[in-house]
Amino acid sequence: MKLSDFKFDVPKKLVAHYPAANRDESRLMVLHRNTGEIEHRVFKDIIEYFGDGDVFVTNDTKVFPARLYGNKEKTGAEIEVFLLRELNAELKLWDVLVDPARKIRVGNKLYFGDSDLVAEVIDNTTSRGRTIRFLFDGTEEEFHKTIDTLGETPLLKEFIERKVEAEDKERYQTVFAKNVGAVAAPTAGLHFTPHLLKRLELQGVDVAPITLHVGLGTFRQVDVEDLTKHKMDSENYEIPDGTVDLVNRSLDAKKRVVAVGTTSLKTIESSVTANGRLKASSGWTDKFIIPPYEFKIANSLITNFHLPESTLLMTAAAFGGYDLVMKAYKEAIKEKYRFFSYGDAMLIL
Repeated sequence: MKLSDFKFDVPKKLVAHYPAANRDESRLMVLHRNTGEIEHRVFKDIIEYFGDGDVFVTNDTKVFPARLYGNKEKTGAEIEVFLLRELNAELKLWDVLVDPARKIRVGNKLYFGDSDLVAEVIDNTTSRGRTIRFLFDGTEEEFHKTIDTLGETPLLKEFIERKVEAEDKERYQTVFAKNVGAVAAPTAGLHFTPHLLKRLELQGVDVAPITLHVGLGTFRQVDVEDLTKHKMDSENYEIPDGTVDLVNRSLDAKKRVVAVGTTSLKTIESSVTANGRLKASSGWTDKFIIPPYEFKIANSLITNFHLPESTLLMTAAAFGGYDLVMKAYKEAIKEKYRFFSYGDAMLIL
């Protein structure tokens, strides 16, 4: 498929800048692949579609406050430093993006607020990318606490055009969040509440966690028309034994295996046995799922409404079928569904 196959216009007013007042009261569009039927519901209605023996695969990654603001030595110029991933904990080496990049060169030092935190630029990796080394006298725990204090919730400012607010620290985090490492939330999980999970549990639905630390590569703009030439950034993942047991039991019983989000979907599709069952593993995945694709594990998907030409939309279209998903997106725009991280949800059955 081509990039232009996923081009359409979303009115700017449909990009959600704030979450719904209550997590489970976002709107929910339900797509039935076998009939092509489209339903309009509320997210908490999701319990009507699942029952005993079904399993929800959730991503338990936890977003950390990845956006810092430092001042350049001598000039005092403010520099945004977006932490991408820790390269070496002992040396406190990090991959970061800086803005404005033209002002930051190898050897420059940055000072962060009134803290003892200082960073030195030691390498240029891309036009905006740098490797930095934090200079900090303290324990690893104290270092991460300092980052947590100074850092800002990493909303993607290209799409959510407002200042980060105190509420974002809690709302841009799923109720499953446990393992720190993501710079963006696995947004399909943002619609769940403890109460909704309890109701699913009472119906016999299991929740099986995986971890995929979402990186900015998930949202990076695709700039090639031939999608087979697009290279995804690698993201770190882990699939535990307990999740494998629950998922494979559901598959054997011909029950529903629900991927909560495209991050969960690509993680479980990255670790499949020769006979089409999930296997425990950990490592890095750069899997890029586009139509056509034969899914081995998941047979249902919960996902948000994604932006045009995004890899997330392409993966959703691979799961739901290109024609049906694009028809659903036209319907979503007509019905004024809310798009992107804080927007509404889609269930594909």
